[in-house]
Amino acid sequence: MNRAMKHRMNFQDWSLLLACSFLWGGSFFFVEVALRGLPPFTLVFLRVGLAAIALLFAAKILRIQFPKSKTILLAFIFVGLTNNAIPFTLITLGQTQISSGLASILNATMPIWTVIIAHLWTSDEKLTLNRGVGVALGLLGVGVMMGLDAFEELNGTLLGQFAILGATFSYGIAAVFARRFKDWGVPSMAIATGQLCSSSVMMLPLVLIIDQPWTIPLPGLDVWAAIFGIALLSTALTYYLYFKFLESAGATNVSLVTLLVPVNAIILGVFVLGESLELKHLIGMSIIALGLLAIDGRLFRKN
Repeated sequence: MNRAMKHRMNFQDWSLLLACSFLWGGSFFFVEVALRGLPPFTLVFLRVGLAAIALLFAAKILRIQFPKSKTILLAFIFVGLTNNAIPFTLITLGQTQISSGLASILNATMPIWTVIIAHLWTSDEKLTLNRGVGVALGLLGVGVMMGLDAFEELNGTLLGQFAILGATFSYGIAAVFARRFKDWGVPSMAIATGQLCSSSVMMLPLVLIIDQPWTIPLPGLDVWAAIFGIALLSTALTYYLYFKFLESAGATNVSLVTLLVPVNAIILGVFVLGESLELKHLIGMSIIALGLLAIDGRLFRKN
C-alpha cells in the first residue's frame, strides 16, 4: 500500500480505543462463567453465531450493502478464521486451564505480534523507536498493575498459556490483513458481519462432531446471560467499533486495545465490586498511558 496512513490518534480514535477495550475486557469474565455449563466449541459457536445474527439485523435496518466480489468474500473468510474462529477457540480452550486474569495479561501481548507483522507486511506501519518503546512500556505497565502474584500461575499449565499467545498472534495477522478493507471501500458493519457469518459456518462442524450439544444438559440462567453478554457486547458491538477504529488509526494502534483490558478489569473491580485501588494499579496505569502516547507519537514529538 502506497497510501500513507494516519497514525496519530484523534479524539474519536481514543474514544473507540477505550470503548473497544472496555467491551473486549468483559469477554474473559463471560467466558469463565459460560464454561461452567458449555464445552469450548459450542461456546465459541454461540458467541459468533448470535453476534452474526445481531449484526445481520442491524445491517438490514441500516441498509448496509454487502459486496459480492469473490476477493472480498474470500477476505471475509480469512478474517473470520484469524480474527474469530482461531483466537476465540484458543482463548476459550486456554481458559479451561488458566484463570481469566492471567488470560487477559497474556492477551496484552497482541501489540508485539501486530508491530512485528505490520513491519514485515506493510510499507507504512514500520517498526519505529516510538512503537518499540511504547509496546515495552505498555507490557511493563500491565505487569506492574497486576503484580507479581498474577504471574505465579505461569508455572502451571503451559498448554493454556500457549493457547492464549497463539490467539494473540492470530489477532495480529487479522488486524494487519484487515486494513485492506478500507481500500476496497467496505463499511465497518459489513466487515464485522461478514467475518462473523464466516466464522459461524466454520465452527458448526466442530460443534456437531466434537461437542455434540444435544448431549449437554441445559445451561443455567447465569450461563445464558454470559453467552448473550459475550455475543452482543463483547463480539457484535466490539467488532463494529473495532473495524471503524482500524480504518481510522491502523493495525498497530488498534492492537493497543489489549493493553487497556487489564486496566478496565481493575476499574470495574473498584466501582462495581468495591475492590480497593492500590498504588501498583495507579503506577501501572500511568506506565501504560506513557506507552500509548509513545506509540501514538505524542510522547517524543519534537514540535
